[in-house]
Amino acid sequence: MLTILNVSQNHYVRGGSDRYFFTMGELLQKHGHKVIPFTAASPKNEPTEWAPYFPRAADFDNPGPIDLLRFLYSRDAVKSIHKLLNKTNIDIAHFHIYYGKLTASILGSLKNAGIPLIQTLHEYKLTCPVYSHLSNDEICEDCEGKHFWRALPKKCNRGSLARTALSVTESYVSRLLGCVDKFDHFISVSHFLRKKMIQYGIPEEKISTVHNFTDVSDITPNFSVGEYILYFGRVHRSKGILTLIEAAAPLKEVPLYIVGDGEAMPEVQRIVEQNECDHIHLLGFKQGDELQELILNSICTVLPSEWYENCPMSVLESFAYGKPVIGADIGGIPELVIDGVDGFLVPSAGTEALREKLLWVFEHKDEAAEMGKTGRKKMETEFNADIHYQKIFNIYEMVL
Repeated sequence: MLTILNVSQNHYVRGGSDRYFFTMGELLQKHGHKVIPFTAASPKNEPTEWAPYFPRAADFDNPGPIDLLRFLYSRDAVKSIHKLLNKTNIDIAHFHIYYGKLTASILGSLKNAGIPLIQTLHEYKLTCPVYSHLSNDEICEDCEGKHFWRALPKKCNRGSLARTALSVTESYVSRLLGCVDKFDHFISVSHFLRKKMIQYGIPEEKISTVHNFTDVSDITPNFSVGEYILYFGRVHRSKGILTLIEAAAPLKEVPLYIVGDGEAMPEVQRIVEQNECDHIHLLGFKQGDELQELILNSICTVLPSEWYENCPMSVLESFAYGKPVIGADIGGIPELVIDGVDGFLVPSAGTEALREKLLWVFEHKDEAAEMGKTGRKKMETEFNADIHYQKIFNIYEMVL
């Protein structure tokens, strides 16, 4: 059995990649491996015996000059890694989202210790200084995977030249520290992301696709007819939330529940109030049992994204609970949703087509319930924990 260093920014769940970091760690432990987490220190962290080895990270809330340097290169992280390597033997290091808080400063120490490095790519960090291939809410590939300075005139990081300059600097520093060269293999969570990486210079033989998974063994689906259509996730323009509101606004008879929060929420609230959309319910952020109940009692869920989604957990979770998905035909979504079988694919930013499908599922709830059964079966046969483990372990064996 292997000792695996599981590396990520957070030892608490802030987003989908954090959730995957924990579930993958549990999956590896279930198969007899020893898993050692290595993340930044934080008062929000879940408890672990390995917390004394977690380094201090840059303060993103009130950054000072030292935090700017720490964002580029973390001496604390290097010291912590050396301390950890003196304490225990590690067979393989599996990285997730580590930059920003841990930084690429730790790669050299692990490599010098002869430890193979693998990274699961959850976003476009290697080819875009703001990680998303988005600039001012529009899809952008101007940097072509390496000319990161091109982000400066566009102010790609929140419209701020200072923030963008920091992101661009960090991208170049990470490259110098080996964020591509020092890794033995990359795991992409979608074929789309893999192709994008190869398009912009990551060697084809150095990257494999392993989609995310959801362990459905403890999830009881609900195949009965639901009452409303559900969106859950970040309330952000790139998620297509404004397109969704525009599509749903005239459908007064179709209840739409919006679960989540984000920067587009004030605009969403304004549109809902101005158009007297009493059928659109803004429920705010939910998690755990509350979110579970909302998914279980929906007709279907909707993900109308307008950016290069990779392998959104919201789609897999919807299928796990027995619900079909209306998804945009962008990024990795078409790899998960089969149009007309376990949901529908609509053109990204296509208001009319989205409206048509929202109305269809509301008027054909029984057919939607059957689609949900197909989605659940897909989770049991294609995206289950055992298959996922085997694919990950095959990659470990390849680099050891």
